[in-house]
Amino acid sequence: QVQLVESGGGLVEVGGSLRLSCAASGRTFSRYAMGWFRQAPGKEREYVAGTDWTGSRSYYGDSVKGRFTIFRDNAKNTVYLRMNSLKPEDTAVYYCALDSALYGDRTDPGAWDYWGQGTQVTVSS
Repeated sequence: QVQLVESGGGLVEVGGSLRLSCAASGRTFSRYAMGWFRQAPGKEREYVAGTDWTGSRSYYGDSVKGRFTIFRDNAKNTVYLRMNSLKPEDTAVYYCALDSALYGDRTDPGAWDYWGQGTQVTVSS
């Protein structure tokens, strides 16, 4: 069984930065794509970013391109999401996910296999 545990969420002012972390256990982390989704109240879960099993390829949702960066450390079984220039519309619960496929570019949440419990990010204006 896979466990994904997110951390690093919190309250930040507009224009600020946060780094989210997701620690994985229970599978060979380096064989799978990892990603981040988010869900705001009353909205559907949205694809934020994904990285392939090697970390050499990354993909982003249109709303975060140029501001967010996903990267992974396979030696630590951890994937990160660096978020810069935060906006109020970035406020959401952020979820880490694992995809048994290799690439991490699937934007449909239903395609991902395992999920963390989520961490709240609130951007105050």
